[in-house]
Amino acid sequence: MPSSRRTKRVHRGDIMSPEARSKLMGRIRGKGTLPERQVQEMLEQLGLAFTSHDRTLPGNPDFVLRQVSLCIFVDGDFWHGWRFDTWRSKLSPHWEAKIAANRRRDELSRRKLRRAGWNVLRIWEHQLRNDPGGCVIRIQERAAAGLPFVEKPGRL
Repeated sequence: MPSSRRTKRVHRGDIMSPEARSKLMGRIRGKGTLPERQVQEMLEQLGLAFTSHDRTLPGNPDFVLRQVSLCIFVDGDFWHGWRFDTWRSKLSPHWEAKIAANRRRDELSRRKLRRAGWNVLRIWEHQLRNDPGGCVIRIQERAAAGLPFVEKPGRL
């Protein structure tokens, strides 16, 4: 948090023991989440060819549509900080720093992908829950607008 902008912290401590919190957090997965499965189903229904979790690209996009140079990230509202400034003061300093770092990493990955010629689409967890049809339309529009991917020497 910038030093010029201090917010009063309202975090009151964890209600779980460290052991219970660790057990709970250990069950959270980065791949194969419900939102990811929803997007995968959408891509399959649209007949789009994709790969999942491509480690050769910055940020390991959840879905890569090489034919149209499109990377799709499916982001959880908490972990990736949807409207982060409205609730960051409720977190412990540890979690605030963790989510802020996630947001910086996400932005850096997006910039690297854009510089390499990729179109980047971020779909948030709440968007899938509240408007799945809108998510399908966004995917269709981005895929239709994409240009065929031409590999360039020295590029990602």
